[in-house]
Amino acid sequence: MYAPQRQDTIAEDIRENGGMSVTDLAERFGVSTETIRRDLAVLEKDNRVTRVHGGAVAYRDRATNEDPIDDRQSQEADAKTVIAELAAAYLPTARGSVIVDSGTTTALLAERVAQTDNVSVVTNSLLFAHRLSRHGHHDLRVIGGRVRGVTQAIVGTQAVEDLRGLRADIAFLGANGVTADFGFSTLDPSEARTKEAMVRAARSRIVLADSTKLGEDLLCRFASPEDVDLLITDAKAGHPVVQELRAQGLEVVHP
Repeated sequence: MYAPQRQDTIAEDIRENGGMSVTDLAERFGVSTETIRRDLAVLEKDNRVTRVHGGAVAYRDRATNEDPIDDRQSQEADAKTVIAELAAAYLPTARGSVIVDSGTTTALLAERVAQTDNVSVVTNSLLFAHRLSRHGHHDLRVIGGRVRGVTQAIVGTQAVEDLRGLRADIAFLGANGVTADFGFSTLDPSEARTKEAMVRAARSRIVLADSTKLGEDLLCRFASPEDVDLLITDAKAGHPVVQELRAQGLEVVHP
């Protein structure tokens, strides 16, 4: 197979899988890892893939603008539903407490939380709070602060202060970016500070992130891989970011 043909196939494989490692690609095409790295360099130059440590992910334009939450609810909807279903297995069965971060994936936990008994819930997500309140959940608290309209998240000094006085069993966190070297990140500094406070306020930290977030390192880091106990994603086991995070000792759960 000539190099351009192999590169076309590599780009298609990465697009279909969300990401692939250099080692897996080398085995698939029967070439050296050095050859694959050269192929990926060509594909990245042509804006067909985005290279990450250990491999490459589907190409993304590294935009700095956030889509409104109403638009994001329809993006990767099936993947987010699967992630929420996997996350539900980690909810306390009774008399537990959880913090739920803002985000379209974490918001899907509302229906699952509504089916639990005697679980105290704290959130900074207006979307999540609205959904859970419709189910008549009796122990729901919303922290104070300023509302970011684009994400419907409550953030700011008051939000951080409210979280500082809490110790929940589990925090379910969203992320806009996930990489093995930079960690878990988001675009807005105020949201990052609020997420940091959630990390500190919980005994166990679980991040929910679909595969489009893997390989992205955005402006503001809120947690390093060692700060998180579990990542739940739809990305496959062969995804280079998944492999690297597991090599660092982070537990990753996927379908």
